[in-house]
Amino acid sequence: MAPVSEDLLFGRLALHYKLVTREQLLETSKLQAREESPRPLKEILVEKGLLTARQVEQILAVQRDYLAKQEALAAQRRAAFKLEEPGGLDRLLAHTLRCGASDLHLHSGSSIKLRTHGRLDELDSMTLDAATAERLILEILNPEQTALVREKGQVDFAYTLAGVGRFRSNAYRQQRGMDAVFRAIPPRPPTLEELGLPASLSRFANFHQGIVLLTGPAGCGKSSTLAALVNIINQERQDHIITIEDPIEFIHPSKGCVVNQRQVGPHTGSFARALRAALREDPDIIAIGELRDLETISLALTAAETGHLVLATLHTNNAIRTVNRILGVFPPNQQDQIRTMVSESLRVVVSQRLVTRADGKGRVPALEILVANKAVGNLIRDNKTFQIRSVLQTGASHGMCMLDASLAELVKTRVITREEALLHCEDPQRIGA
Repeated sequence: MAPVSEDLLFGRLALHYKLVTREQLLETSKLQAREESPRPLKEILVEKGLLTARQVEQILAVQRDYLAKQEALAAQRRAAFKLEEPGGLDRLLAHTLRCGASDLHLHSGSSIKLRTHGRLDELDSMTLDAATAERLILEILNPEQTALVREKGQVDFAYTLAGVGRFRSNAYRQQRGMDAVFRAIPPRPPTLEELGLPASLSRFANFHQGIVLLTGPAGCGKSSTLAALVNIINQERQDHIITIEDPIEFIHPSKGCVVNQRQVGPHTGSFARALRAALREDPDIIAIGELRDLETISLALTAAETGHLVLATLHTNNAIRTVNRILGVFPPNQQDQIRTMVSESLRVVVSQRLVTRADGKGRVPALEILVANKAVGNLIRDNKTFQIRSVLQTGASHGMCMLDASLAELVKTRVITREEALLHCEDPQRIGA
């Protein structure tokens, strides 16, 4: 039986040279799939009279030439990266940045992959054996990080490649060996404009008390938006900013503000411990990398209630679920008190997605914005969060927006396709034709 990849390539070449139609190729593939011992695609195409033996030979010649060139390219890459020599991972990371990729994936027993504009593609077909993967990863870990990955099975860390860039990283063990994923971090905090976000979001950096939540699924740009708001505050105010992160991502040099960045692990035992300490360190603004548990959420609300501005991220899918998540982590006997605290402290929830542009040139954010005005505060206090949706729908004058409305506007302006919007929307009927 021919390898699936060879059959796939053969079919694409036959289609490319217009020797078969898409419908003929699809019908032949279905026939092949029904066979008890599937024959190579070329044999079935010849049997059906769709290709001659000569045409098959011509396609195979092109296919052999293509595969040879791919193997030569892979060999060149292997030679360029010199994975068997010290610094192999550094060379891969530098290549990741040159390609404009957001992530580098190293997986034992699999090929090296890069994520670009949300899509995960092979760097080449070279399989990374477990021994090589572990050696590359352990090469850049310090003794404490090595001990953690060996004892706990995973470790979060930031890695700086001098003169090249920084990466948020996670190394972990799985059944085939050791893996690691590296997320590229730009050398300076981004601006709202660079992130494709509306300039109107900058007003959320003007609060002096309360809590601002940036939410969405993993990889949607929450940390970048948080960094952009912190950067605005750092440039425009004269305050004390404390960030609590795991690990530290964007570096914020002190500008108008004094900025202290603390990393869970090297600088503090946990988010909760750092938050407790922060309340005695005279901060004006506290930026929290992630609200992970009851204790951290409780301390964040206390900080917001006692006169601090708290900026934090949370893994939730929309604004209403964010409010319910915050309330839901507390036990029933604290619900009345917590609803009151949230109703008074919450300032805004920005929920975002990154959606693929219609022109294929990257991704663009779609937003849901819930501004906690008096009406929203009353609904939270009265345990009627299910009614917040109606406030969102009619709150445009207050700067509110539903995710579906944001997606519909992107479709209307032809920034994204309708099909892409339908992948992310909650109500397809709100997306225009």
